[in-house]
Parts: sequence; C-alpha cells; structure tokens
Amino acid sequence: MAGSMEWLLLAYRMPREPSTPRIAVWRKLGGLGVAKLGDGLVALPADARSQERLEWIADEVTEAGGEATLWKATLMSAAAELALARAMAAAVAAEYRAVTAAASEAMATGNVMARTVAPLRRQLRRISQRDYFPPPEREEARRAVESLMAEAVVR
Repeated sequence: MAGSMEWLLLAYRMPREPSTPRIAVWRKLGGLGVAKLGDGLVALPADARSQERLEWIADEVTEAGGEATLWKATLMSAAAELALARAMAAAVAAEYRAVTAAASEAMATGNVMARTVAPLRRQLRRISQRDYFPPPEREEARRAVESLMAEAVVR
C-alpha cells in the first residue's frame, strides 16, 4: 500500500566555507519543522506555503554557491509515511510539553503576569506554524496558556 499524501523533498548541498550561509539555511529549515531524511535531504508535507518556503531556501542555497533541487513525491509505503508523520509529531510534542510545563510552573509559583504569558503565547504560535501532524500535547499546551492568560487578567 502506497503513502497517500504528497511530500516536498529538498535535496541540497552547500560549500563548507563560509559556514554562515550553511548555518542560516539549517536554522531556517529547523524553523519550518522539516523532517531530516539524510545529509542534505529534508521533507515537508506538500502544500503551497511549504513549497514557497522551500523554494526560498533553495534560492538561498544556490545564491551561496550550493546546489538545491525541490521534488514532490509520495512514499511507497503507508507504514513509512506514518513513521515520518509520527516522528514529526513527536518533535513538536516535546516543545508543546515544555510550554505546558512553563505555564504550570508560572501558575504554581504565582508568577502570572502579562510579561510571563506573552512569550509563552508567541512560543505556542511558533510551534504551531511547524506542526503538520498535531499531537494531543498541542491542545494541552493551548489550554495551559489560556488558563495562565485568564489568571493574569484576574490579577
């Protein structure tokens, strides 16, 4: 049974020196929440937003003297696709758990102020932008931050 969804694959290679462009590309890919499939090979679920972002990164790679090719593909195995989706969900689940823990700690210590809540809301928004397969932890983190916001309003 073949995988059912389309994926975008970015294959890229960059010069070792200077390292600054390579590091910038690596950070941007991390910010997108890509699945790293191998050296210089990353994947994202295919949609217009992901395609545009990966096209921009491919342009950056070539401008830095590297090579980049963007592919659209489907996995030949539903099990492999499920494993990839689970790995991507697990990565963001850990980030959501950290937000939940920070919100719980702020609530427990009584450190509930707007300046405590705002960074957690921003962090939640950043995580959700690279969350392609929402785990249960997403809703838990959202509820924890909302409770913290409600508590901050009361104070």
